[in-house]
Amino acid sequence: MTAYLLLEDGTVFEGSSFGAQGSVTGEIVFSTGMTGYLETLTDPSYYGQIILQTFPLIGNYGVIPSDFESGAVAAKAYIVKHPCQNPSNFRSEGALESFLKERGVVGLYGIDTRALTKLIRENGVMNGKITLSPPTEADRAEVRAHRIGGAVAAVSSKLPSPPLKGSDAAARRRVALMDFGAKRGIAEALTARGCEVWVFPHDTPAGEITKINPSGIVLSNGPGDPADPANNGIVETLRELNRTGIPIFGICLGHQLLALANGYKTKKLKFGHRGANQPVRDTRTGRVYITSQNHGYTVIADNGSFVNVNDGTCEGMDYGVSFSVQFHPEARGGPLDTAFLFEIFMERMNAYAAE
Repeated sequence: MTAYLLLEDGTVFEGSSFGAQGSVTGEIVFSTGMTGYLETLTDPSYYGQIILQTFPLIGNYGVIPSDFESGAVAAKAYIVKHPCQNPSNFRSEGALESFLKERGVVGLYGIDTRALTKLIRENGVMNGKITLSPPTEADRAEVRAHRIGGAVAAVSSKLPSPPLKGSDAAARRRVALMDFGAKRGIAEALTARGCEVWVFPHDTPAGEITKINPSGIVLSNGPGDPADPANNGIVETLRELNRTGIPIFGICLGHQLLALANGYKTKKLKFGHRGANQPVRDTRTGRVYITSQNHGYTVIADNGSFVNVNDGTCEGMDYGVSFSVQFHPEARGGPLDTAFLFEIFMERMNAYAAE
C-alpha cells in the first residue's frame, strides 16, 4: 500500500506502508547504527519521534525479545529502506513487520532514506507526518504545530520497583536508579557488578531516595528536552541530592539534567547524535572511544571530560564526587569501549561508603 511522508518544509516522499497502517505525526530523527534496531525500537528515549534508519537493510536477524531495552515501543513510527521479510538467526522469534503490527507502530519503506537523511543534516531536525493519503495543507499545518512535551513522565515507571540483584548474593553496593525512561541495560550493567538496584520513578522526592541509604545514585537516559518546564521538579531534586555527597552517575538525559542542577544550560542540536558508532575524545588523556548515543540536546560547556569528535559538543562532565556522560557506557547495542565508567562509579561508591 502506498504511503507518504510529509515534512514541515513541504517536502513529500512516496513509499510503501509496512507494520501497522495509519497516519502519525512526530519529530523525524535518524540513527546511523548498522545493527541494534531492536534496542533502538524499544529505547524509551525515542518517545514521540519517527525513527529513520540510515543502514539500508533492517530486520535481517528478526525479533529477539531478550535484546529489548523495555517492554514497549515509545517511537511514533519507523522508516527504513528495505525491511527484511525473511530473517535468519537462531535467536529470532519472529519478523520485524509482525512485531510492528503487534505494537501498533506505523512503518514506511522504499523511500530514498539517504536523501531524507541529507535533508535533515543540512536543514536540521524537523517534524513529519506519515499518511496513507496524499498530504494536504491541513496536514502540513498539523506537522508544523507538532510539539513533544511531558516526555519523561510518559515513559518513567509509575511506582518504585523491588530491588534488582545480580548473581552475587551479598550485593556489593546499593544503587538508586532514577528512571527517566531507563534502558534495561543500565540496571543489568549494575547488577552484573554485584549491585542491588532500586528503581525510582522520575518524580520521587530526594528524601525517599536517601531513605534506602544508597551508596550511589544513577540518573538514566530518557526522552525530550531536558529544559522542558515539566522537568523543573527533577532538577530541584538533583540539587538536593547533590548536597548529600552521595556519588551520582548521569547517563544521557541524566547527564543533561545533572548539568542543569549544577548551573549549566542545554541547547538543541541541529540533528542530534544517534547510533552505535559515535566517536568521543577523553579531554584528559586524548584517547578516542566509539560510543552508542541517542540524544538531540547537548550541555553548553567548554570544560567537559569528554567531547564529540565530529562537532566538539560536550559529552561528559566531572564534578568531583559525581560525574556524567552523554553517551551510553552499557552500549546496548554498540561497542563496550566505555564500560570502564561503571568501574569508576563503583570506586567512587566504595570511597563514599568508606568515609
